[in-house]
Amino acid sequence: MRQIRVVALLLGLGVAGLAAPPCGAAEPVWRHGTSLMGQPKYPAGFAHFDYVDPKAPKGGVLRLSETGTFDSFNPLIPKGNPAAGLSLVNQSLMTSALDEVATEYGEIAEAVAFPDDFSSVTYRLNPKAKWHDGTPITADDVVWSFKTAVELSPTQAFYYKHVKDAAVSGEREVTFTFDQTGNRELPQIVGQLTVLPRHWWEGTGPDGRKRSITETTLEPPLGSGPYRIKSWEPGRSVTYERVRDWWAADLPTAIGTNNFDEIRWEFFRDDTVELEAFKGDGYDVRMEATAKNWATAYDFPARAEGRVVLEQIPTRAQGVMVGFIPNLRRAKFQDPRMRLALSYTLDFEEMNRTLFFGQYERIVSYFHPTELASSGLPQGAELDLLHEAEKAGPIPAEVFTKPFANPVTADGSAARANLKEALRLFGEAGWVSKGGKLVSAATGEPLVLEFLTDGPAFERVAVRWRESLAKIGVTLTVRIVDSSQYVNRLRSHDYDLIYSGWAQSMSPGNEQQYYFGSASADSEGARNWAGIRNPAVDALIQKVIYAKDRAGLIAATRALDRVLLWNHYVIPGWTAPYTRMARWNRFSHPEPLPLLSSGFPTTWWFDAAKATKTGAAK
Repeated sequence: MRQIRVVALLLGLGVAGLAAPPCGAAEPVWRHGTSLMGQPKYPAGFAHFDYVDPKAPKGGVLRLSETGTFDSFNPLIPKGNPAAGLSLVNQSLMTSALDEVATEYGEIAEAVAFPDDFSSVTYRLNPKAKWHDGTPITADDVVWSFKTAVELSPTQAFYYKHVKDAAVSGEREVTFTFDQTGNRELPQIVGQLTVLPRHWWEGTGPDGRKRSITETTLEPPLGSGPYRIKSWEPGRSVTYERVRDWWAADLPTAIGTNNFDEIRWEFFRDDTVELEAFKGDGYDVRMEATAKNWATAYDFPARAEGRVVLEQIPTRAQGVMVGFIPNLRRAKFQDPRMRLALSYTLDFEEMNRTLFFGQYERIVSYFHPTELASSGLPQGAELDLLHEAEKAGPIPAEVFTKPFANPVTADGSAARANLKEALRLFGEAGWVSKGGKLVSAATGEPLVLEFLTDGPAFERVAVRWRESLAKIGVTLTVRIVDSSQYVNRLRSHDYDLIYSGWAQSMSPGNEQQYYFGSASADSEGARNWAGIRNPAVDALIQKVIYAKDRAGLIAATRALDRVLLWNHYVIPGWTAPYTRMARWNRFSHPEPLPLLSSGFPTTWWFDAAKATKTGAAK
């Protein structure tokens, strides 16, 4: 279940969790919110979310940055590079709070209802909901948005593949029917649907040409969210302005949010230039992804004077797996022993010491470091699920006999031992040493790997790995491409190795099919980066999706985690338990921050007193 931004919760309805309505009920049981974790925290009629300041001042400009470029304001189609920030213009049926797991409240929809078998869901639209041109948001808009999304976007088609139909079922009601029963998450993922204005996309633009949702466009689109596009320079910047008469501004979930009058994104092709622009006050806030920069690049006068603030914001209630991902669609990566051999050549401890300034910890789970992560040996319900999954397909024996651990290189001797073990594994996988090169025993073809990346920041890491691989005769090349080419190559699965991964919520579900399911392996745009096709994995994903309670979900997720780990689909990377934020000291935020997020920029605001001390933005 992905996290989505916070907006509107309707008033005047009773509290209910995502539980079945009474059997035989003659009328729908309308809910103001739904939760996969019991009851929603916030009852109907509450004043505002706990983590906002309802008196937060409105005003000021927030300047952000983005690496890459953009050439479209179309938020739907999988072509072109859509501009950052389009989610500020558009809204969904439902929205999440930032201090609850797997809970949604009404946004465009004011209420939701579904039968006890979860075979369908009906949304009732808020009668106040309207587009920025004053036109009401209609049930027909919702149906059109859904059908257009699944027709044009492979990602959306896969995500909503269990939705059989969407139809207007009342004056302000839309009903989605599913092709299965018992999937308690389906009502929530349908609630994440972005609703677009049919009359605008099928209308005529100011140039007299009929618009088309199938094409990229730089005409600012009509939306219903808290912001609209004010100005832009193609590929360089885009500015959003707050909608002063936004229809949802007074709803409880909107109080204390969307406080900036303007939010502006500046685009940079190179991270080095982007960093220098921040230091020169070219934009306000930078999320620093590079340990070296965090340790060494912020020693400049504005920081010493307190005009720039560095803060490490703890990451809470979110799992992650990132690492080097081999593309199993290519024959050389098919053998799991070959993939494990690659893991033995990666000297994380040396890189953490010399490149990362000791800031990182190694990832040991696809749900690191949450309660969903596996550890030790499987027992109880988890073990039973694994034995059941074995009926669908083979599971590595190590799943049952060895706790998963990454290779460790505590010193030079251990590094040499790891390379020796890598050679042994390569040999078992059909690669032999010949003339100082590792070649295929069957064809004599040298083992050459290409690491694809979209910027120079990760090159120094890849170079260290390349040096290690070269010691046993493996050639690693580093291919740096621009962001557009990188996206296109990912979409078409044209790569050997990438460094990427998956963020995980505390309530995993249907998205696991999109990440790891066999059906997504060849789907354009899906995040099954490795191209996993594994019947046992598919079976365990179903156990995650259909878990009936929290204990069952934890057991199923841990079982899935073990099978993914021991198939070595990823050479695990590293993470830090916090987000690094550098900012010019012109902003404030409520205390404490919400459980699941920094709340930035949704709940933050421009602080005029701080800005006076810091100085006007350049």
